[in-house]
Amino acid sequence: MNKTDNTGDAVGGLSRADSGIESGQRAFVKYVLGMAALLLPLALLVDDAHWLNIIAFTYLMGGLAAAWNIIGGFGGQFSLGHGVFFGIGAYGAARLYVAYDLSPWLTVLPVAAFAAALAMLISWPTFRLRGPFFAIATLAFNEVAFVIAHNLTSVTGGPRGIMIPFKAGLENMIFRERWQYALLMFGFAALVIGITVILRRSRLGYYLLAVREDEDAARASGIDVLGVKLRGMALSAGLTAIGGTLFAMYLRFIDPPTIFNLQEVGVKFALLSLIGGIGTIAGPLLGAALIIPFENFLRAELANAIPGLSLAILGLLMVLAALFMKRGVVGAIEDLVARLRRKARGGK
Repeated sequence: MNKTDNTGDAVGGLSRADSGIESGQRAFVKYVLGMAALLLPLALLVDDAHWLNIIAFTYLMGGLAAAWNIIGGFGGQFSLGHGVFFGIGAYGAARLYVAYDLSPWLTVLPVAAFAAALAMLISWPTFRLRGPFFAIATLAFNEVAFVIAHNLTSVTGGPRGIMIPFKAGLENMIFRERWQYALLMFGFAALVIGITVILRRSRLGYYLLAVREDEDAARASGIDVLGVKLRGMALSAGLTAIGGTLFAMYLRFIDPPTIFNLQEVGVKFALLSLIGGIGTIAGPLLGAALIIPFENFLRAELANAIPGLSLAILGLLMVLAALFMKRGVVGAIEDLVARLRRKARGGK
């Protein structure tokens, strides 16, 4: 198998048609229409504080799941340690703001760059592992980060956490109205999805897909497999750290159990992508749009019922989705459309 210099040709055995990569103009139109549809709930519920909170968190989690999807979906590296990079973004911005009065707008990119560099450093040895062994190794990083944050009181505040004072203003990334936070989270989601659209059509995107499909074949064709994985992880970690910064400024209080909660952070990014459609552009956002509101509904309705019942129902639904929709909601929709098209052609 020969490597080609033209990223529009087959790379690692994947053609444009096989990888689902479409023309630039069509991709841009779909991106704009998708973002318009994503903004619609905010426009319709702008006066409802309860729903604005859910919408803001849905945008944030959708963007974070899309960031995870870069390495977990496109690259096929199932990481459970993205809570580390999320925590770096949250703690980095919060500490610099509280201790040195530095605006999060000034620190978000340096903190993201630090997270990207750390991701490359800790991923270099772990990328030599494959499959469940890689996932377990990244899971260990999340637990190590929790212990460090719990004991490094001079930076993280330890178990007491960090309380961010309320100083409303655009320069502080702190707002009085919830719709302003929701708009900020929407901007983050739009940014991450825009980057994934570009990435999917780039040389790095083709290489990530090739590595996901057959790592040995990609290496044989001349692709620097480790380098591709490291670059994908760095991009994914940097975007995740940006999401962590937004999360910290939204809640204005962070502590180790909140930031490094495996169920609510590390695993959830992956689960949202799996439900929506791992390895697709729209899948992570669709997964967040379905799961986050439904999760809040279950908590509200079943709060006084059997303890943990809402989590059990949510877990059961996720298991059923994994069994019967192995390509996620996006894959199920694509299969349905393809089936309808075949029937339409057969009827002519």
